[in-house]
Amino acid sequence: MIKYIKSICWLTIFSIFMGFLETAVVIYLRKLYYPEGFKFPIVLTDDIIGLTELLRETATIIMLLAVGILTGNNVASRFAYFIFSFAIWDIFYYVFLKLLINWPSSFLTWDILFLLPLPWVGPVIAPCILSVTMIILAILILFFNDKKEVKIHGFEWLALTIGSSIIIVSFILGFIMHACSAAGSSGLKIFTGKVQLINQIESYTPVHFNWLLFIAGELILVFIIIRFVYRNKRRNEGWFIS
Repeated sequence: MIKYIKSICWLTIFSIFMGFLETAVVIYLRKLYYPEGFKFPIVLTDDIIGLTELLRETATIIMLLAVGILTGNNVASRFAYFIFSFAIWDIFYYVFLKLLINWPSSFLTWDILFLLPLPWVGPVIAPCILSVTMIILAILILFFNDKKEVKIHGFEWLALTIGSSIIIVSFILGFIMHACSAAGSSGLKIFTGKVQLINQIESYTPVHFNWLLFIAGELILVFIIIRFVYRNKRRNEGWFIS
C-alpha cells in the first residue's frame, strides 16, 4: 500500500482544489441568479450559460476520469483512482461552500447535484454517503492490488452498475414523477420537447426523497465491497487462484 500513498496524496490535493473550483463557479452562479440565496425551483439561465454549465459538468467528469486513467496501472486501480478523486472532489465542494457562504444549513438541505440528462436532486447527505462509500471501495481495491494485481469480476461490475443506477434513479425520480404528473395525458412526451422540459424544470420543487431506493442501491454497493474483500482475502491466503 505504501507505493500508492504518494499517488493518493497528490490525487487528494488535486481533487480538493477541483472541489474549490466547482465551489467558485457555483458561488458565481448563485450570486447572479439567486441573490437572496439558493432555493428551488431552479432559475434557468440564458442559453449560452446553460450550455456552458452542461459542458462544464461533462468536462469535470472527463478530467476526473482522465486523472484516474493516468494514475492507475490496470483497470481496477484506474477505476479506484477515478472514484476516489470523484468522491474527494464532491465532499470538498460542500466543505468549501460551507466555509465561504455558510451553505448548506444542514445535511438535509436539498441541492441540485447534476443536470445531465435530467436534474438530479437530493439532500446533501445523500451524495456525501455515496462519496464515503466510493472512498472505502477505492482504498480497498488499492490495498489488495498492492499485494497482488486484482480484477473486478463481471458479476461485481454488473452489481456496481445496478447499485449505482438505482442511486441515480433515486436522485432523478422525483423530477420525472413531477414532470409526468404535470404533463397529464401527454406523459413522457415532455422529455422530447425543449420548451415543455424547461417548463417542468422551472416549476419543480422537491419535497420527498426516495430513501428506500437510495438505501437499496447503497446496500448493493456495500454487498459488493464485502464480497470483493472476502474474495481477495481468500486469494491472498492461497485458498484459490483468481
